[in-house]
Amino acid sequence: MSLLLTAKDVSKFIGDRMLFEGVSLQVHEKDRIGLIGPNGVGKSTFLKCLAGLADVDEGTIDLSRYKQIAYISQTDDFDDTDTLVEAMMRQMLDHHMEQHEKEVEASIALGRMGFEDMYTPVSKLSGGWRKRLAIAAQLARKPDVLLLDEPTNHLDLEGIHWLEEFLKEQNFAYVVISHDRAFLQNACEKMVELNPCFENCAFMSDVPYREFIERRENFVASEVSRLESLKNKARREDAWLKQGIKARGTRSRSRVDEAMRIFDEVDALKARTSAPKKLKIDFQDTERKTKRLISTHNLTKSYGDTKIVSGLDITLTPGTRLGLIGRNGTGKTTLMKMLAAELAPDEGSVKHLSDLRIVYFDQKRQLLNPDEPLRQALAPQGGDGVVYRDQLIHVASWAKQLRFRSDQLDMPVRKLSGGEQARVLLGQLMLQPADVLFLDEPTNDLDIPSLEVLEESLQTFPGAVVLVTHDREMLDRVSNILIGLDGTGRVNMYADCAQWQQEQLDGDKPLKNKEKPKAEKVEAKPATKPKKEKLSYKEQREFDGMEETIMLAEEAVALIERDPVNPSEGQDYADWCQKLSDAQLNVEQLYARWSELEKKQKGE
Repeated sequence: MSLLLTAKDVSKFIGDRMLFEGVSLQVHEKDRIGLIGPNGVGKSTFLKCLAGLADVDEGTIDLSRYKQIAYISQTDDFDDTDTLVEAMMRQMLDHHMEQHEKEVEASIALGRMGFEDMYTPVSKLSGGWRKRLAIAAQLARKPDVLLLDEPTNHLDLEGIHWLEEFLKEQNFAYVVISHDRAFLQNACEKMVELNPCFENCAFMSDVPYREFIERRENFVASEVSRLESLKNKARREDAWLKQGIKARGTRSRSRVDEAMRIFDEVDALKARTSAPKKLKIDFQDTERKTKRLISTHNLTKSYGDTKIVSGLDITLTPGTRLGLIGRNGTGKTTLMKMLAAELAPDEGSVKHLSDLRIVYFDQKRQLLNPDEPLRQALAPQGGDGVVYRDQLIHVASWAKQLRFRSDQLDMPVRKLSGGEQARVLLGQLMLQPADVLFLDEPTNDLDIPSLEVLEESLQTFPGAVVLVTHDREMLDRVSNILIGLDGTGRVNMYADCAQWQQEQLDGDKPLKNKEKPKAEKVEAKPATKPKKEKLSYKEQREFDGMEETIMLAEEAVALIERDPVNPSEGQDYADWCQKLSDAQLNVEQLYARWSELEKKQKGE
């Protein structure tokens, strides 16, 4: 594969602060590269440098002759009053083509993205279709290398799957920044991590994401072992250097130089292998011992002709972690707000435990005041400290736990990055003891290390969790109940995101015979009563033993309830809650199955 783009020993500084230093990267034809790293290491800046939109302080970036590069930022700058074709033409003003050629290329690119009407106003597009328009505008340039900065942000699962499949079918090379681990696994064949803990601020390998993580961990472990070996050697050299004056005169100059080199290498390895400070996410629970926190009966809600849910019965108990999945517009946030009693249903009821304590993460982050300084946002009750788990913590220490620098404390919230604003909101919510956590898209803008900490916190939270996210890895790891909304009012349960996604793909498949079926003449026949469907032999045996099965299942619930675990015991308590929730769900499913068999037996 021929070489398209080369970055050699590239460095970038903001004032005295180093973003990255000495980074090198080569992009060849058809390379599919994922770029990851903690927030703040300069991934977006590095991508802009590759695109020629930002200058490097040191090093060089070279694009091969006659090759085209295109860049798609996190946010678009389309004029909402433009039509699609007008928006495309604005994006191509600097491209060396005749006007008619631009129009042809714009039309082709829009068609490839699935647009049917080129004269649709941009204002009518959803977030996912605006992202498609941004991609179309760059495809019209016929790029050899496409650079994408967080393209999955704010896309629904359908949009993310479309983008994965689209990229895999292209002939151009691409470098994509993403924190979506499933997307990285599916769409990338090479991985690069930008991180100052590595020599020259980068670690790369020609493997997909999951194998890359294994290789990175093995590399870090080998560096730690090398550090221990160098420390032993450095101690011996240090003892030799400290020998008496008589020995100094006979010292080898080369050995002194080698000792100095070893000391420098030990210092550098210490700095790189020291454990990075992790974001601390640990939600407080109320330690309330109860069976049911929230229960719904016949919950029904519609918006115009769109039915959100119909006749939903669900119970949230301590340990329930409910994941909501569905395409944009199917009502995930609406259902969450009804469960939180922020929105009234059209029919049915939502019952809360008395004095239920709720913590709600709003995807629009409306709880944040963009003009107040960070120190005030982190300590919303005022003063120089916060009370967390009955302990007074100074706001500077609290900021450190949330991975903020001390020089950021007087910075207004609006100047923080999206990931930093998400951490501010999570910090505010951690100060409030809760029975139920409602989290609406908490993963947007968070880096992978922060996502992993958030996952662990949700998995061990003793209360209930209701989660809406487009991060498939988080949904699968956190949820013990996953229900999908389809926009018609039906609510189905799924084993994992893959099962839901396969159902969507099966539903979108065209008929095998694409010709319209011919109408056949059917003669009227006397109406006959349909035969009553009888239970099979296996179903009859199941029905006959159902009462005893339910009795045993209820005894299992009672047995778990008689042996409670103290909430202070962390994981053990979470495991107990999970066990109880599973046992209660089993009883509910058995009653539903009994009713189903009984109706079938009666021929209803």
